[in-house]
Amino acid sequence: MSKQNDTSNHGSERKTLVLALIAGMCGDYILSWIMMSEVTFSIFPLIALVLSVQALYQEYLRNPIAEDIPLVGLACFFVGAVGHSAFIKAQYPQEGSNFLSLIILMVLVLWIGKKLGFLTPKKKDTD
Repeated sequence: MSKQNDTSNHGSERKTLVLALIAGMCGDYILSWIMMSEVTFSIFPLIALVLSVQALYQEYLRNPIAEDIPLVGLACFFVGAVGHSAFIKAQYPQEGSNFLSLIILMVLVLWIGKKLGFLTPKKKDTD
């Protein structure tokens, strides 16, 4: 039973992090549309933003949150926003440099990888 609950909670954490990433990308698209004349309006990022925030709230109500997930979720939100910003600035170079965005993006991704345990070597069982 404990293994089943742990697996379910792990899937819920992944879902939370992916939804935070999507919310960050959609939020940055809406801000880019407001601030830059080159970015055209699309209703789909607005719909995706509303649905991802709603799903995040429902996930928050249904499942308990692990200790590190709120901070890692916020970092995933910023990865989505900063990553989309770097993408937009690569498409429209006249809007400015994306160097700082890429540096912030890489630092956040490395920090998230460290927090989630992707950067630590796995211990081998010697049984």
